[in-house]
Order: sequence, then C-alpha cells, then structure tokens
Amino acid sequence: MLRSRIIPCLLMRDKGLVKTRLFKDDKYVGDPINAVKIFNEKEVDELSLFDIDATVNGSEPDYEHLRNIAAESRMPLCYGGGITSAKQAAKIIALGFEKISISSAAISQPELIREIANAIGSQSVVVTIDVKKTGLMSNYSIYTHNGQKKHKIKLLDFISEVEKFGAGEIIINSIDRDGMMKGYDLSLAIAVRNKVNIPLTFLGGAGSINDMSELINKVGIVGAAAGSLFVFKGIYRAVLITYDRPKL
Repeated sequence: MLRSRIIPCLLMRDKGLVKTRLFKDDKYVGDPINAVKIFNEKEVDELSLFDIDATVNGSEPDYEHLRNIAAESRMPLCYGGGITSAKQAAKIIALGFEKISISSAAISQPELIREIANAIGSQSVVVTIDVKKTGLMSNYSIYTHNGQKKHKIKLLDFISEVEKFGAGEIIINSIDRDGMMKGYDLSLAIAVRNKVNIPLTFLGGAGSINDMSELINKVGIVGAAAGSLFVFKGIYRAVLITYDRPKL
C-alpha cells in the first residue's frame, strides 16, 4: 500500500552540498557522505541528490562520487544530474541507487523516458519538473538549466506526456518557493494531483513539519520533499542536518 514519504532533497556542486534560494545565492552546507551518515541514523524514508551543474556544464554524472555515497547509504537513494542515456541510468542503479531523475533530457528527448524505463524499470524513473508561476494562478512555465532556460510546452501537457512514456514518478519543484520556507504551492499541487495517476513528489517551500502535513492532508498520498527544512536551523540559517516526520 502506498503511503506518503518525507524526503530530504540535497543539491550537489563540486562534490559538496549547497542550498539555494530561488535557484540563486547558494550556500555551502556540508559534505554529502557526512549527510548520508546522519540521515541513515534518522531512518529517512528516501534521499534525493541532484548535481545542479552537470546538465549546465554538459558533464556526465560523477560515478566514483556516487559509488562512495551509495556505499554509505542504508536508505533508498535517487540521483539526478547529467543523465542523457539509458546506459548512464543503468550504471547509476548498479552503483546502489534505487531511482534516477531526468529533467531537461525528458523535454528534449521524451523517448528517453521509455528507453530508461525499459532498461531499469518504470518504478526507478523519475522526471523532475522545475516550474515558475507566470501571470495567473493557473499558469506555470517549465524551466531547466538551473532556472535559466524556459520551455514553451505547457506544464499539464508535459505531465501527460511524461506519464505516457512510462515514468514511474514525477517531482514538481517550485522555483518561486525554493528556499523561502513559507509553505508549498498548494494550488499547483492540487492541479497536478488531479492530472496524474503515478506517484508524485512536491518540492519547494517547506518551512515546517506542519507545511508537510498540510500538503499531504489537502493533496493526498504524495512525497513531501524539502531542502532548507532539513539543513538549516533558526532565522540565521545555521547549518544543522536534521529530520522529522509529521503525525498524519
């Protein structure tokens, strides 16, 4: 039976961890392997790791670094960044990751979703969609390359395409709420939930466990992901890696 998951989401840059606000102003928050060790002890549902420069720089995933991370992990791992082929995806799964995520590659070559699903199974294929509100409440544009490249395809149309090509999960990441810790975009979450039949995860805006409870109570069984909530403490954003679950 499916249940809601609480998922820390960590951003990697130059083999370190950073946290952004509105996809800018990144702050160094530590070493990925140390973070994995801490989250192991806290019995995290799942951990997502994204190399935010791999696609922008046109570089392949750093397999050796990912191997070292997977070797320390006792929880399900998802990795995204620089994946452009089924062969790369299969190699990452072989290192010990349960899921891979693609973003810009899913837009430029949607058939890749099917190719990867055939290689590693649909349940291991995640498509991450970074979105930004444009004008009216119901209008959202899709961006890639760290929020620098805007795409013309409509969000709900793309979501239908992703599901049709065999993705096992979709992550919706709100650029407008990234690092702001003022709550999820519930209007966006509900609109997407009504359109999708596969598992969904929402990222961007969680500032408290109550925000996660509100997302789950209003939207249903989803993944509630967060970055700042699990790496910062207090108004001065002191780095403190932690984890808690809402009482549902």
